[in-house]
Amino acid sequence: MNIVVLERNSVGTDISVDCLERLGNVTYYENTVSASEAAGRIQDADIVVVNKAPMNEEALKGAARVKLICEFATGYDNCDLDYCTRKGIRVANVVDYSTAMVAQHTFALALALVGKLPYYDQYVKSGAYSAQSRFANFDIPFYELDGKTWGIAGMGNIGRRVAKIALAFGCRVIFHSITGNSACREYERVDRERLFAESDFLSLHCPLSDLSRNFIDKRALSQMKRTAVLINVARGGVVNNRDLYEALETGEIKAAGLDVVEKEPLSPENPLSQIKDSNRLIITPHLAWASVEARIRCVEEVYENIKAFLNGEERNVVNPRQ
Repeated sequence: MNIVVLERNSVGTDISVDCLERLGNVTYYENTVSASEAAGRIQDADIVVVNKAPMNEEALKGAARVKLICEFATGYDNCDLDYCTRKGIRVANVVDYSTAMVAQHTFALALALVGKLPYYDQYVKSGAYSAQSRFANFDIPFYELDGKTWGIAGMGNIGRRVAKIALAFGCRVIFHSITGNSACREYERVDRERLFAESDFLSLHCPLSDLSRNFIDKRALSQMKRTAVLINVARGGVVNNRDLYEALETGEIKAAGLDVVEKEPLSPENPLSQIKDSNRLIITPHLAWASVEARIRCVEEVYENIKAFLNGEERNVVNPRQ
């Protein structure tokens, strides 16, 4: 089997992927961006391992041998599933490998913003704390999570983990199902208007789809509390970045913590790049999924997906045979 890994660096060079070499002849590329670039690299591939590289007709039409595409990720919006299904190409993703880390990062962002940690850290490091006479400083107000309403959009594995942690902090938890198909009964389910109106903290944990794209837009932001904190660790396209910029600039909401933006890496043209105040906006570079433990699990799961395929099994396949 010829296995082509199009984005070796997407799991980090500190993480070994040598296990894949037990399954076939492996060719590695550090990164692959375009469909045309991918097309030139997978012509002789039987199995392709990707993360963001487009897997559509342009990339795959000359790759007659490809039978399996494995994602170094849970999301598979880079794959044209209809085309792959027509061509008999299975697409397999990795599930639940980063749940703990994404939930942890959700609260890291929220706690930094609500506790004004960037301000107070800089206050001490600037020498201002050493120069004052009193033992404490709390000039900028900060607040508790206890007693607040934590809203969740997307009650999958990550959403459920976040809900449990929010309860431990003393929050009331509500959620909205964007698809309308959630089977969750443990928490109060609300419509989108109540989600926006009642949430003190609103965290997003939904995949990107036609239903979720621009879920947070000007209208949604106008319905939220002026004291609300928005956390997006889902996909950049779930939040309209220009609308969020305007809401933060006008004080329509209090703060936002983002691990994802509409176009990655963050473009200078994205208005959010103009906000330098980390008490209002914290942006991390799409790392919420990427703890060492999570990346090791990701590689191991891709290995298991390929091994299952070679054994005639369908494991974590998102377009199973009809």
